[in-house]
Amino acid sequence: MKWTIVGAKGMLGTDLITRVKREGYEITALDLGDIDITDAASVQGALTPGQDIVVNCAAFTAVDPAEENEGTAFRVNATGAANLARRCAQTGARLIQVSTDYVFRGDGTTPWNEYDAPDPLSAYGRTKAAGEWAVQTYTKDYLIVRTAWLYGRFGNCFPKTMVRLAQSHDTLKVVTDEVGQPTWTVDLADLIVRLAQAKAPTGIYHGTSCGKTSWNGFTKEIMKAVGKDPSMVLETTAAAFDRPAKRPSFSALAHGELRKIGIEPIGDWRERWHAAADTVLVPEDPASARA
Repeated sequence: MKWTIVGAKGMLGTDLITRVKREGYEITALDLGDIDITDAASVQGALTPGQDIVVNCAAFTAVDPAEENEGTAFRVNATGAANLARRCAQTGARLIQVSTDYVFRGDGTTPWNEYDAPDPLSAYGRTKAAGEWAVQTYTKDYLIVRTAWLYGRFGNCFPKTMVRLAQSHDTLKVVTDEVGQPTWTVDLADLIVRLAQAKAPTGIYHGTSCGKTSWNGFTKEIMKAVGKDPSMVLETTAAAFDRPAKRPSFSALAHGELRKIGIEPIGDWRERWHAAADTVLVPEDPASARA
């Protein structure tokens, strides 16, 4: 099985390369400088025939800056996805598009199903929803894998930020009214490989940990992992922060489509965090990871 990973130097892309290599598959790793997904000609030249799987890990993920730069975000998240989908349709490769919980409005109380209608609140969510539409429009052989609250060793992420703040603050105020599923990039990479190996039917799947928590609850577990007293994490609400982009208040995702095809979802978020913590919170060394 021949794989191409677009956005190969990012947090997910780096872990995905490691996971794919473990299977002994051939990999083409593409990042900025190798491909410009917003340019159809660049995509045409970079994605050569003969690939079996193309995974799009590239994205404009800066949620607040996207509010003032929606055009740029759209070019990456939607036009880029469309260009990849068209090229995959030409070459016969299966496209795996990584998407997000932000495609949902997030005002519910039960996990969002794969077939629920997108209704995004933010520019980031709108552009990623447009990317999903583009993939479904321009190729018939695709997997859309929505994920959320990603953390990993190779890149900036919420746990690293909280640990850094805890070194210089006696208390941390963290919101209780935004609920989701912290997800380790290693686990998402593993799920992507399992879906590809299983030749999962074309469609939308949810690639998040099971269970749910608030950012406040996640931070308490992060503090436990580094030997800090979780009582230092105080409660606050999203209204206390003046942020350009609206966040979903409830964005936990259901995993019914995975179970329907016999694929086990990622485990409980708390158990997976404690399995990940020692790896995620070590100093970053991307060069050795990609060696």
